[in-house]
Amino acid sequence: MNHPTREQIKTTLKSKGYKWFENGDYNLNIVGVRNSETLNEVTNKFDDYITVSYKIGGEWQFHCFDCTTDPGTHWVENVMNDKGVAILKPGQYRSSHKLRLHGGKYLALGQQNPVTVYRDNNRDDKYDLDESKTDTGIFGINIHRASKYEGKKSTNVDKWSAGCQVIAANDDWHEFLDICQQAREVWSNNFTYTLINSDDIV
Repeated sequence: MNHPTREQIKTTLKSKGYKWFENGDYNLNIVGVRNSETLNEVTNKFDDYITVSYKIGGEWQFHCFDCTTDPGTHWVENVMNDKGVAILKPGQYRSSHKLRLHGGKYLALGQQNPVTVYRDNNRDDKYDLDESKTDTGIFGINIHRASKYEGKKSTNVDKWSAGCQVIAANDDWHEFLDICQQAREVWSNNFTYTLINSDDIV
């Protein structure tokens, strides 16, 4: 999957009727891109992207970070919820997240408003995206980091995600977090998250 451009992300969101934020500085468009090329295989890899688009002084800024938007092998095979492991359904979730502690340990974007997930309960090596098995609510679908070590990047998802959106590299994470903290100063502690599939990109 190639890195998307800011223009591609913008065009795709607008084609879906989603909100694209462009007024003022640090009005963040946080957009996850799930890798469609994996054909819903549980790869256990950070093979998706989280992108951030925003303006500073009228000039567009764009970042693209390696991440996972899918749960790792561990939680697919060892389901925490009786309904099945959570796989975030693509969509735009307005004011879905806010800066708060993840697991009581470090600052991250924590879910504050409902999102919709697929529930996959058969513990195989495929993500089952069954429209008849969706669940909407607050499940702790947070946006956080993998490796806690400066300069390090995780390669396997494993226990890092049970449905969370997880940035692989510690340095990328701190860049992302700094942007979110700047945005909070301007726009208050509310963040919209949008998830699209890579084959949606126009």
